[in-house]
Amino acid sequence: MHCPFCKCTDTIVKDSRPTEDGAAIRRRRQCPECDARFTTFERVQMRELKVIKRDGTKEVFSYDKLHKSLSIALRKREISDETLDKLINSISRELEKTGESEFSTTVVGEYVMKALAQTDPVGYVRYASVYRDFSKPEDFNRFIEDELKHVLEQDKTPAK
Repeated sequence: MHCPFCKCTDTIVKDSRPTEDGAAIRRRRQCPECDARFTTFERVQMRELKVIKRDGTKEVFSYDKLHKSLSIALRKREISDETLDKLINSISRELEKTGESEFSTTVVGEYVMKALAQTDPVGYVRYASVYRDFSKPEDFNRFIEDELKHVLEQDKTPAK
């Protein structure tokens, strides 16, 4: 593993442990050249997932891009890094379980919306405001009245 600070190729693993959900290995590393410490994650990848963008181009599904967009939606919310990692792992596992290897950005967005709705309603609305391109305050009201209310009511329905 290359050091992200000085690019040294010989980093030392100081600590390894599985993440809480067991979907990844967290490794704490140190660079012998610059003494910097950093964390890496090792995850199982069943197949290479690709995302088909609106313009038709394809790119490899990026855990980091998803992490960044969810971090923005959940900024200043009481969501731990571990919960965020679990959320992203759950989304990528759901995509892998479909058996498909290519997904439109719309499909990925719907999986994200479903996961966020179950995790944090405020983050769900924030993500939706960008994903659904809200342009006026009424868009928020309509979304909250229609979709968020429906999602929250489903959570209250007792399981059969």
